[in-house]
Amino acid sequence: MDTLILSCGTGGGHDAAGAAVAQALAARGHAVRTLNPYTLKGGRIADAVNNAYIHLVQRAPSAFGVAYSLGNAYRRLPIPSPVYQLNRQMEPALEQYLDEARPDAIVVTHLFPAEILTNMKRRGRPVPPTYFIATDYTCIPFTEETDCDRYIIPAGELAEEFTARGIPAERIRPLGIPVRPQFARTEDRAAVRARLGLAPDRKYILAAGGSMGAGQIGLVVSLLLKRYGGSAGLVVVCGSNESLYQSIRGTYGAQCQVLGFTDRMADYMKGCDLFLSKPGGLSSTEAAVVGSALVHITPIPGCESRNMEFFRRTGMALAVHTPKRELTDACDALLDPACRERMIAAQRRVIPPDAAGALCRLMESEI
Repeated sequence: MDTLILSCGTGGGHDAAGAAVAQALAARGHAVRTLNPYTLKGGRIADAVNNAYIHLVQRAPSAFGVAYSLGNAYRRLPIPSPVYQLNRQMEPALEQYLDEARPDAIVVTHLFPAEILTNMKRRGRPVPPTYFIATDYTCIPFTEETDCDRYIIPAGELAEEFTARGIPAERIRPLGIPVRPQFARTEDRAAVRARLGLAPDRKYILAAGGSMGAGQIGLVVSLLLKRYGGSAGLVVVCGSNESLYQSIRGTYGAQCQVLGFTDRMADYMKGCDLFLSKPGGLSSTEAAVVGSALVHITPIPGCESRNMEFFRRTGMALAVHTPKRELTDACDALLDPACRERMIAAQRRVIPPDAAGALCRLMESEI
């Protein structure tokens, strides 16, 4: 089976889900290619699409929340969305690519490529079987105007939300969000800590702002050091946000370990006692697959707010909306072993640990 994975660089989660599927397919002997379709129009177009989102959520997350709310309002109208209309411009480039590549199947981890393919299908252009992966714990605006053969959603209890938006129930498969196998691999914490250079007998708190370093990480670090500076180690991951990295390192570098982007998040989640993160769909799923005591902080308004609520409601994370008032109480609760074990049990109950493998098996049975 020759599979094309289409993603978009608006945040690391979409690419990470695609990479997990690519790794699983390759391990099973299938050919796989990954493409950001906007690169077919040139690097500047792809960068513009990616950076517009990244800059917005880093500098003005409330503005993204307004845009998300407008999208929810717009989806009530009986006309295609502006997103759908804009993505029509990508049809010729992707159509030419598909004519040359001729994949047997397409996996889509972002709404935008799904819109391009839907435009093509409605124009009568044959498109290979398409598998859409929802990377958030909600049906985001305009998913319902796409036409994919399968919709892979994070959990079964979300199916009703997708069908209420017009997604046919027979196309929905609650397989979970794909994560890389290192997150599901069970390892001894002492061995992981030895690899990371962490003390074997100390408590550690891991704080991250996602791949883009969004959120009030400076405030969070200040609160954590004030409360736990003498009793627990702190590891801070700033992602690709270089200015945040320099700021945190310059202010707090002597008191905690500060990292930029790292490909060792699975190790840090396994090695630390507590994980604080904004509620991205992919990072939250990774934490649940690892079995991390999880505190959600500073969501980007919109889909991340829905992720936070889903994890809070199912007992898979504690939600902190106001760090100054709530953060240390939440951390104190989860540093208690009994509370932590209840949360991890909930994560195991709700989150499929091998979504990538399940998707591969589904594709093999259908293509």
